Amino acid sequence: MARRYSWMTPAEDAAALDPRWPLVPGPWPLLSTGFSLIEILVVTVILAVVAATVTLAVAGAGGERQLARDADRIAALVGYACEQAELSGRDIGLSLSRSGYRFSRSEHADWLLLREGELRPRKWSIAPVVTLARDGNRVGVGEEFPDKPQLACFSSGELTAFRLELALPDTAAVFRVEAAPNGEVVTSSVESRGR
Repeated sequence: MARRYSWMTPAEDAAALDPRWPLVPGPWPLLSTGFSLIEILVVTVILAVVAATVTLAVAGAGGERQLARDADRIAALVGYACEQAELSGRDIGLSLSRSGYRFSRSEHADWLLLREGELRPRKWSIAPVVTLARDGNRVGVGEEFPDKPQLACFSSGELTAFRLELALPDTAAVFRVEAAPNGEVVTSSVESRGR
């Protein structure tokens, strides 16, 4: 009778009783139950490349989205400031700098900064290149806010005509905010800096 091995299954044990069954078992096939180190490394490298590509794509588009949001926000706030100037009977000015913008209200010869509410001082979401033109002439936009506002919403319902362009240094996209003297403010996207 053949020797019974504890590692045999019942079917193998029954087959071992057959006189043709070899007494010494041959090499058993190894069953693969996991992934090899090379397979894991290949998958890790592929995932890292995909993650880096997605991150770069989102970061590039994110700056343009923030710039577009800033352009839309300042256009809406200028429209709101003009409505408030007309309702209150006081001129409201807009001062721009490279870091942000702020509104102020005319009090006789002085301009008082509006610190709260919708017309509170704001910073740009990102660091754009800011270009301002008033009546076709370029107006300097520096690091600091000027003493008097560069633009004004008048209590009569009129507005200083201007063109404000916001751009990122490393992209070709430019977002433009244009205002007509009648108070109409429009935003648009300019594909390249060819002006």
